[in-house]
Amino acid sequence: MAIVESKLGPRAAVYDFTLPAGEPWLHMIKQGQTFRIHDLEGNQAVDTLFYSAADHDDRYSASDTIRRQGNIYLSTGTQLISSEGNVLMTLVADTCGRHDTLGGACAAESNSVRYSLEKRFMHSCRDSFLHAIAHADCGLSKCHLTGNINFFMNVPVTEDGKLTFADGISAPGKYVEMRAEMDVIALISNCPQLNNPCNAYNPTPVRLLIWD
Repeated sequence: MAIVESKLGPRAAVYDFTLPAGEPWLHMIKQGQTFRIHDLEGNQAVDTLFYSAADHDDRYSASDTIRRQGNIYLSTGTQLISSEGNVLMTLVADTCGRHDTLGGACAAESNSVRYSLEKRFMHSCRDSFLHAIAHADCGLSKCHLTGNINFFMNVPVTEDGKLTFADGISAPGKYVEMRAEMDVIALISNCPQLNNPCNAYNPTPVRLLIWD
């Protein structure tokens, strides 16, 4: 775990927004800008995707990111690689130390399989992604959704190669910060999940900041 603190102060940010639990967010981040996700209350899973603003088919690729860096977890120094092999973002600071890119986003289907049929209609991150792109004139559609990053989420791999959704390793005030290596569209679902420990069973707001 590479713990690296940022030297940037919130007062110098050109964008500062608190995203409530369970809500989506879609925003352009320009090349050279720095983007921070701040886990205000701790253990809040932040499902995130990135797209090249110039070519939406050139999007975050979990498999290429894992292969390029030789690590299944994300932390300071990780380059987020696109489906075309380009670098979208570079993680430049991280006070949590480890982030998941294997567990994917909760959906109506996974809610019903994991928990019970009556949970199918609960809010989910996949629905939040769809809500965001449906209400923005951004050129993204359902076919652009792919495997996402789960910032602050703890998904350890067991000795027999299975994934587990464990208690988070984040805490109030932890953050991750990344530099945009090209103009990107960031798409977030601030996870509403109540049924597994990814949010400590308590979805909470996160703060999103951008610096020039």
